[in-house]
Amino acid sequence: MEQITNRRVLGIALPILVSNATIPLLGLVDTAVIGQLGQAAPIGAVGVGGVILASVYMLFTFLRMATSGLTAQAHGRRDPKEVALVLHRALLLAAACGAGFILCHVPLVSGAFWFSPASDEVEELARSYVTIRVWGAPATIALYAMTGWLIALERARAVLLLQLFINIVNIALDLIFVIGLGFGVAGVATATLIGEWAGFAMALYLCRDAFLPAVRSSWQQLSDRVALRQTMSMNADLVLRSVLLQFSYTSFVFLSAGQGDVGLAANQVLLQFLHLFSYMLDAFAFSAEALVGQAVGARAVAPLRRATRLSGQWALGGSLLLTLVTVLGGPSLIALMTSAPEVQAEAARYLPWLWLLPLASFGSYIFDGVFIGATMARQMRNVMFVSILLYIATLLIALPFLDNHALWLALLVLNIARTLLMARAYPLVEAKAAPLS
Repeated sequence: MEQITNRRVLGIALPILVSNATIPLLGLVDTAVIGQLGQAAPIGAVGVGGVILASVYMLFTFLRMATSGLTAQAHGRRDPKEVALVLHRALLLAAACGAGFILCHVPLVSGAFWFSPASDEVEELARSYVTIRVWGAPATIALYAMTGWLIALERARAVLLLQLFINIVNIALDLIFVIGLGFGVAGVATATLIGEWAGFAMALYLCRDAFLPAVRSSWQQLSDRVALRQTMSMNADLVLRSVLLQFSYTSFVFLSAGQGDVGLAANQVLLQFLHLFSYMLDAFAFSAEALVGQAVGARAVAPLRRATRLSGQWALGGSLLLTLVTVLGGPSLIALMTSAPEVQAEAARYLPWLWLLPLASFGSYIFDGVFIGATMARQMRNVMFVSILLYIATLLIALPFLDNHALWLALLVLNIARTLLMARAYPLVEAKAAPLS
C-alpha cells in the first residue's frame, strides 16, 4: 500500500467537509424561495414534505457505507473487476429500493401525517410535493452508492464537484420555476427532482471507469451468490444500526416536546450545532472508511493502524476547535438563530452539554468509519443495540429528576458507550487485516 499520510487523510476529508457544508444550503434556498410567496402554508408544506423524504432516505444510507467498505477492500486487493462489480450490484439494489419506495410512498406519507397531523392546506401541498419528488427516489438512492464508491477510491474532489453541481442546478431551477414562473410548491419539488436526476447523470460520468469492465462482465459474476449474500447481510445490519441511531435522535425531539414550547425550541436550536458537528466528524470518518478498507483488503495491519490514528487525531483536533468556538461564542451563535429572549436564555442553560458532546462523540464517528471500511457491520449493529439500551436506561432513570438535562445526558451516554464498545472490539479489525498464514 501507499504510505498513509496526513495529506491523504485531508485529501479525502477536506473536500467532503466542504461538500457537507453545502447540504443545508438547499433547504435554506428552498425555504427562502417559497417564502417569497408571502404565505405560511407553502413554507410549512415544503418543510414537512422534506422531512418525510429525508427520514425515509436516511434508511438507505446503508448503501453508501456498504459500497464504500466493499470497494475499498477490493481496491486494496488490487482487484479492479471486483471494484466495478461492487458498484454494479449496489446500483441494482438502489434501483429495487427506489422502485419499492415509489410503490409504497402513499401509505408511508399517510402514516407520517397520522403521527404528525398538519392543517388541511399544508397536508395537501405536502402530499403534492412528495408525489413529485418521489420519482427521484431511484436517482437519490443510487447517488448514495456512487458517492460511497468514489470515496473508497479517494476521489473526494469528485464528490464535492457532484454536490456543487446538484446544488447549482437545484437553485437555478428554484428561481426559474418559483420566482419566474410562479409554480409554487410544485416548482420547488420539480426543481429538486430534476436536480436529483441531473446529479445521477453526473455521477454516472464520474464513475465511468466502473462501467468499462461491465462489457466483459457476465451476469453470473454480477449475481455471484457469495458476493450478493455478503452485500445483503452487511446492508441488513447497517439498516438496523441506522434505524436505532435515528430512533435516538427522533425520541430526543419527541421527548423535548414534553419540556414545553420554550424547552423544545431551545433543544431545536442546540441540535443545529450537533448537525454541524456531525458534518465535520463525518468527513474524517470517510477518510477512515477508505484508508482502513484498503488496508484490510491488502491485509496490511500497520497502514490500518496509521489510518485509524491519523483520522482520529484530525477528528480530535476538529472537536477541540468546535468546543472552543462553542465555549467562546455559544451565546452569540444562539442569538443568531433565535431572537426570542426566553429561548435564548433556555438554550444557554443547556449550552455546556455542547462543550462535552464533540469530545465525547468524535471517537464513535471514527470507529464507525473504521468498522465500515472493514465491512464489520454486525459489530456496529451490536454496539448500537447495547448503546441504545443504555440511552433508554439513562432516560428512564434521569428524566424524572433532571428534566431536560436528562435528554442531553442520555445523548452523552449514547456516544460514550458507542466509542468505548467499538474501541473494545477494535482488535477484531486488526485481526481481519492480518496476513494469511
